[in-house]
Amino acid sequence: MPEIPKQPSVKRESVTRTLLVAFFVSLVCSSLVASAAVVLKPRQIANALLDVRKNILEVAGLLQPEGDVNELFAAVEPRVIDLETGAYLDDVDPEGFDPVQTRKDPKLSVVIPAELDIARIGRRSKRAVVYLVRDQGEITRIILPVSGYGLWSTLYGFLALEPDGNTVADIIFYSHGETAGIGDFLTKEPWRARWPGKRVYDDAGELRLEVSKGRVAADDPLAAYRVDGVSGATLTGNGVTNLIRYWLGDHGYGPFLKNIQGGGS
Repeated sequence: MPEIPKQPSVKRESVTRTLLVAFFVSLVCSSLVASAAVVLKPRQIANALLDVRKNILEVAGLLQPEGDVNELFAAVEPRVIDLETGAYLDDVDPEGFDPVQTRKDPKLSVVIPAELDIARIGRRSKRAVVYLVRDQGEITRIILPVSGYGLWSTLYGFLALEPDGNTVADIIFYSHGETAGIGDFLTKEPWRARWPGKRVYDDAGELRLEVSKGRVAADDPLAAYRVDGVSGATLTGNGVTNLIRYWLGDHGYGPFLKNIQGGGS
């Protein structure tokens, strides 16, 4: 008597069908996500650029509540500089310059010596973009991108200086991951308001600007260079001091600011 072939069980067919359906659903979803990412990427880049420009305008004192950010930004002059010499690089287009990408290129970046890397950056581009505001050709404000590690995260911001290259006009931190309710004092207006008028270098040219461990006493001989710290957020404050000390030092914007102080424009 011939052997009757075994029929696949209903259970096995059900499992196979379920797996096939799951596979095709995953394939379709992956395709949709990938397509959405491609379609949305230009918009995301545009929004990121808009946010950067908004922060630059704010720290430059040019932001208007009802103004068009891109139109207002026309009053800002981006320039690429050589960090080693502080000289402008007129052959480099600021719009196309990407410090993040150049930082990854060994030919266009440098490893920061350990003894200088107080901001824990590791490596930086040999070039940087600075932003100038002018009135009738004369510089009225200098905006410098700054970054460095705080307690838990890298802090990103802009420091604005008066045309003397030595007096703080404003500061803004637009990205960080510090402790909510403590380290986020960085973005609070009362603390930010303590920066304008502070001095960066003393009469001998030594870099003095820092965040104090607490409130700055009125009779502190270095009060002109110190900003009040916040209780419970000392390490975040130290991070701000370190990134200021690095970026405004000789390995950062120091040569550029010396050129400005010497009459360069």
